[in-house]
Amino acid sequence: MSPSKKPNGKNPGKDVLLIASGDLRLSANQLCWPAQREMERKLTAAVEALGYTVTRAHAYNMDLKHGFIGSQKEGMEVFRGIDSKKPLIVAEAVWQYSHHVLAGLCGHQGPILTCANWSGQWPGLVGMLNLNGSLTKAGVKYSTLWSEDFSDEYFRKQLQKWLENGKCHHNQSHVLPLEKAKVSTGARKTGKALAAELAQQKAIMGVFDEGCMGMFNAIIPDHLLHPTGVFKERLSQAALYYETLQVSDQEALAVRQWMEKKGMKFHTGPNEETDLTDGQILTQGKMYIAAMRIADDFGCATIGIQYQQGLKDLLPASDLVEGTLNNTSRPPVKSRKGDRVLYEGEPLPCFNEVDECAGLDALMTFRVHKAMGQPVETTLHDLRWGDRDQSGTVKDYVWVLLISGSAPPAHFEKEWAGADSMRQPAMYFRLGGGTLRGVSRPGEIVWSRVYVEGGKLCMDLGRGAAVKLPTAETQRRWEATTVQWPIMHAVTYGVSRDQMMGRHKANHIQVAYAKDAKAADEAMLAKAAMAQALGLKVSLCGSKKDGKGWG
Repeated sequence: MSPSKKPNGKNPGKDVLLIASGDLRLSANQLCWPAQREMERKLTAAVEALGYTVTRAHAYNMDLKHGFIGSQKEGMEVFRGIDSKKPLIVAEAVWQYSHHVLAGLCGHQGPILTCANWSGQWPGLVGMLNLNGSLTKAGVKYSTLWSEDFSDEYFRKQLQKWLENGKCHHNQSHVLPLEKAKVSTGARKTGKALAAELAQQKAIMGVFDEGCMGMFNAIIPDHLLHPTGVFKERLSQAALYYETLQVSDQEALAVRQWMEKKGMKFHTGPNEETDLTDGQILTQGKMYIAAMRIADDFGCATIGIQYQQGLKDLLPASDLVEGTLNNTSRPPVKSRKGDRVLYEGEPLPCFNEVDECAGLDALMTFRVHKAMGQPVETTLHDLRWGDRDQSGTVKDYVWVLLISGSAPPAHFEKEWAGADSMRQPAMYFRLGGGTLRGVSRPGEIVWSRVYVEGGKLCMDLGRGAAVKLPTAETQRRWEATTVQWPIMHAVTYGVSRDQMMGRHKANHIQVAYAKDAKAADEAMLAKAAMAQALGLKVSLCGSKKDGKGWG
């Protein structure tokens, strides 16, 4: 059973409600429940130590064997039965679908706190950040907290502030509005020119079904997107499925052979339920070709595949496809007539989980980096977790950036030769499919995020580095998260762990490399200038590599 108490009368007016939003997939909710139960036990103890009582607003389901809210319907039912004026904690130790609870939170009148355990085991931090971004877009007031064991001083002090005042805040001294920053003439000129070009010539964002995994924060309203010059082509995953079935085995096999010739390794086995099979890889090759041809048909400059709640019951995972699309060096795909190679010599920017905010960011990044002669490959990652480097190699705090798909081999050490493919976890991907896994190479990066706040498109940007860690430390971090997925060890210049968590409005973070620190600074400022010229509210976060600010 989950930690749950009824008001005992000892602390009148000090009852706090607790809910837990979960996955839509029963297997994930069942497997992740023990971690959620333990997190709630510690969180409840922390709240009670401050003189308050925790009441769980929904019960453990004996038949389903978990205590999560598993659908939007269920979420609405839960909120119909609770006091809308009471303080409410959304406790998250796992990935959650924000729309399960968004309707109820939008109407809740009492203070709201989103809270996650600082653990890489399940994507609880990712789920909380997704909910935070969704609440921000919806205009719902909330506070947010996180902790490794819910006993540290920072957490306890912030929790007490929220319990007493209904809100708590985090240090945002690292944030500078672009208007107050010093932007070089060259960067500003490049950004403005690219913005004018996009606004005048327009571009198409191909969206294979909107709204993946309840990510309300990942949908850009059309009236906000159109002023940037980008317009959606709403595509159907049914069309992608059909087109995938039209690709020949010979064409798909050539995709795998190209990858293996470049040095990529596939970890295969005979069991469809647990292994990556040759048949799964073949179908992924077909999906790659199909996605390219549909993108060409509609003139898409960038595409996003929802996959999770559509294609998952029809096809192997789309992740191998997405990472390959994002790479300049990739298997050539000919047009339907066979008269030309599609998107030859360039990536086709692909945004994982149809995160349209990441799609706009990826398109801008590609154009800025191409114009400035910088590496054009870009990807989103989950802001999954972070920890101190236990090997002592890197003294800075090191983030674990991890994503199921879309990471291009150009980001890996040895590129394709440093990539391998493992079967996706059966908990999430019943039909399997291979990942595009690797360790991101050391180098200077630009990170960014587009989000919606106050009815406007906004963008945060910052600088950092991907760092190299010893093999044993990399493996520790992989095993603490999801070993099948590509990983980046990242440090953020001038942005602490708590500053990042308190500010970031999304589960995803966009990253791209530059040739050196100076080039990365200029690329970041040029993208910031481009975004501002397109009408986005832009903020710079943190500092340069040398610790100097942007003002």
